[in-house]
Amino acid sequence: MPATPTRPRQRVVVVGGGPGGYEAALVAAQLGGDVTVVDSDGMGGSAVLTDCVPSKTLIATSEVMTQVDGGSELGVRYAGVASGEHVGVDLGVVNDRVKKLAHAQSADIMASLSAVGVTLVPGTGRLVEGAQGSHGSPDVEVTAPDGSTRVLEADAVLLAVGATPRRLESSMPDGERILDWRQLYDLEELPTRLVVVGSGVTGAEFASAYLALGSEVVLVSSRDRVLPGEDADAAEVLEEAFRRRGMEVVSRARAETVRRDGDGVVVTLADGRTVTGSHCLVAVGSIPSTAGLGLEEVGVETSPSGHIAVDRVSRTSVPGVYAAGDCTGVFALASVAAMQGRIAMRHLLGDAVRPLSLKTVSSNIFTSPEIATVGWTQAQIDSGEAQGVSVMLPLATNPRAKMQGVSEGFVKLFARTGSGTVIGGVVVGPRASELIFPVTLAVEHRLTVDDVARSFTVYPSLSGSIAEAARRLHPSPIG
Repeated sequence: MPATPTRPRQRVVVVGGGPGGYEAALVAAQLGGDVTVVDSDGMGGSAVLTDCVPSKTLIATSEVMTQVDGGSELGVRYAGVASGEHVGVDLGVVNDRVKKLAHAQSADIMASLSAVGVTLVPGTGRLVEGAQGSHGSPDVEVTAPDGSTRVLEADAVLLAVGATPRRLESSMPDGERILDWRQLYDLEELPTRLVVVGSGVTGAEFASAYLALGSEVVLVSSRDRVLPGEDADAAEVLEEAFRRRGMEVVSRARAETVRRDGDGVVVTLADGRTVTGSHCLVAVGSIPSTAGLGLEEVGVETSPSGHIAVDRVSRTSVPGVYAAGDCTGVFALASVAAMQGRIAMRHLLGDAVRPLSLKTVSSNIFTSPEIATVGWTQAQIDSGEAQGVSVMLPLATNPRAKMQGVSEGFVKLFARTGSGTVIGGVVVGPRASELIFPVTLAVEHRLTVDDVARSFTVYPSLSGSIAEAARRLHPSPIG
């Protein structure tokens, strides 16, 4: 009998080596694809090299400093540190560790990709008309670091090019005194007075970290509170914590310009006031890195902001072209980028796939205290968009929190009216990023508050407050 012909392997080209790209490559290789990753920055992308991994490594040091500052309440005394003195940090050493860990993580990702047969091509990629003309998917033209070009033929392309810090013409970073978040890790000495322009997630995280490290910090917010897009109760707790620890929060103040002034900076606000400091971090959002990708030439639809339009399985408007991560504007989280990339490759290569659901995405803000959220929000319940009830328990009443000297934060649960199904939650406190997981499981698997309440928790533990909140949401009997 004649041999059964072997089905040719799908040629998958991934442009960008961030979480959306490398996770997609791993899945595609596992499912039998012939996978090539084109990347110019290093495996892991900005998430590993300049964003998530470095910032959270820096924040890990700031957490230790916060614990040290709170040690006296627990009876801890430090030998060689006189009353009124503070334990300090060597920022040069801290940043050296930050960069080493980031590059080590990047190397680990590269090794994982190589181990499953993924081809790595250094350079930048752009879409070009495929070899099959209008009836096939686009190919990828790669420009190597030396300027030479080559075309990679593709049966499918995944774009995972990420985003870059948004820059203002009136406040351009110089890498020394005026900085974006990628440049902070080159500082050798701790800023004596850091002005942070922008009170979103990035601005709040770095403001919190540098305050703990020992800098004076001024946080300039154009809105009436920090973290305007987050749970209002959580934002209020954080802003109160910032002010209590000595941070100056300037609300309802839009920064017009940031300029260098000798060994310092001057930030001019829209109302004419000025704020001075030794350094300024400009954290006013990001823009998708989609320019020069050839999107318009091949017909890939984008939003007015430049983000690539995708559906819930990561398809773009052009057959055979997928996109994942910050360049899509779906949800700027590494976890979401990775899930988009995995979903895309499973859809492409015929594996079982479930479309992306943002209602089960958990996220965390790594401030002190941390803020973690999942599912429907208080604002959506209050507006009637979601039908639910909520309960909020302060951590100050939790026995484990009392033992640890924790007085800030809370656990808040949202349950569907009538059924008692858990539809969301907020945790504010130490390690909220870990505590949100049981709430995420409840949301993902549509558990009721009674399901959660019946589960054992360790006594004493912070997670006990989650079970207690669930008990308080138990539906009252009718009649």
